[in-house]
Amino acid sequence: MASPRIVFLDVDGTLIDGGERIAQTTVEAIRRARADGHLMYLCTGRSRTEIYPQIRAIGFDGTISAGGGFAEIGDDLVISRTLPEEATTRMVAFYEEAGYDYYLQSYDEVYPSPGMRDRFVKYLAEDLARQGDPRPDLLAVASESDHPALRAFDHIRPMTSTGIAKSLFLADDQRAFERVSEAFLGEFHVITGTIPHMGPASGEVTLHGVNKGSTILQLLNLLGMDAGSAIGIGDSANDVEMLDVCGVGIAMGNADQAIKAAADEVTTSVLDDGVWNAFRRHGLI
Repeated sequence: MASPRIVFLDVDGTLIDGGERIAQTTVEAIRRARADGHLMYLCTGRSRTEIYPQIRAIGFDGTISAGGGFAEIGDDLVISRTLPEEATTRMVAFYEEAGYDYYLQSYDEVYPSPGMRDRFVKYLAEDLARQGDPRPDLLAVASESDHPALRAFDHIRPMTSTGIAKSLFLADDQRAFERVSEAFLGEFHVITGTIPHMGPASGEVTLHGVNKGSTILQLLNLLGMDAGSAIGIGDSANDVEMLDVCGVGIAMGNADQAIKAAADEVTTSVLDDGVWNAFRRHGLI
C-alpha cells in the first residue's frame, strides 16, 4: 500500500457540478482511498451549515470551511479565524450603502440580507437549466428546493459582527468586484467566483491572509503532517492557495485557465471522473 496521504477536496466544481450532481466514481474513489488509510478532508468555501448531508455521508476525516475560516478534525472545531467585529461592521455598512445583497458565514450559521434568497433561487435555476438531460451515472445530492443555503436563507435573522469568518456578495453591478476590492484594499482578501457565471458581480471576502492554503498549513501542523504529503484538488479562485501549499496541486478539467496554470497538473472534469483519475494517478486507489 502507498504511504498514507492527506487529500483536500473542494466541493463546488470538484465534487459536484452546478446542477448538484456527483459522479459515482467520485464517491467510490473517496471511500476506497479512505479505507486504505488515506485522510480525506473537505476544503470548501461553504459554511458548515451549507454542506449537504449527502456530501458528508460519503465519509471524511474533517473539514475546512468558509474558505479557510474554520477547520475541524472529525467534528471537533480546532481552528477559528474570524474577522474583528469592527471590520465586519464596516463590511456590512459598505454592502448596504452600495445596495449589494450579501451573507455572512459564521462557524454554524449564515446571516443573509433580505434579497439573498431570491437571488440564489434565480442563479440555481440558471445552473440547472444549463445541465441538459440527466445522466443515469450521476447521483443528485439535492434538489433545487433542498439547497442548504436556501433553507438557511428562509429565516432572516439579525446581523451579528461576532464570529464571522467570511462574507459573500451578489449584485447587478458588474463593477462590484472592483468596487469591493478598492474599498477593502490591504485589509481584506477579495476574490471572484461565488457564482461563476456572474463573474465580477459576485465575490467572497475574508480577512487578509485567511484562505484555504494558510489554514491547511495550520491544520497539518496540528496533525503532525508535512505539506509534501498533501494533495489539493480544486477548480476556483478560492483554491489557488490550496493548490500552492499542497505537495501536489491538481486543477479540475472544468477549471479556468488561471486555476490550471496555478496547479501542478490537471485532471478531467467534475463529471468525467476527475477525482477518480487524480486518485488513480497518485496511487490512492
